[in-house]
Amino acid sequence: MTSARKAAIAAYKERKTIAGVFVIRCKATSETWVGQTPNLEKIQNRIWFTLRQGSHSCRSLQAAWTAHGPDSLTFETCERLEEEETPYIRDALLKERALHWRSRLNAEAV
Repeated sequence: MTSARKAAIAAYKERKTIAGVFVIRCKATSETWVGQTPNLEKIQNRIWFTLRQGSHSCRSLQAAWTAHGPDSLTFETCERLEEEETPYIRDALLKERALHWRSRLNAEAV
């Protein structure tokens, strides 16, 4: 393995992930869904993949995707969390903030 490849792998493993809360909105129906994730950079791709496959666990979100198509849905970050020392504290804070945003936006859980 080359030293450049080893360095690239090491850098990938050491990168910081940004946890936070996100909202998905349907322009056609004005529905909203709020979720939390330990990695904001990757969650949209994961959700869009499961929606394309027709296998997303949130039935109302899947129905909106199926009925109105991907162009009717938008993805936004509601809140980014500061780095936490432990995953337990981070996860508890994510749940608390997601509940806040669901209540504020009158949204369903993703």
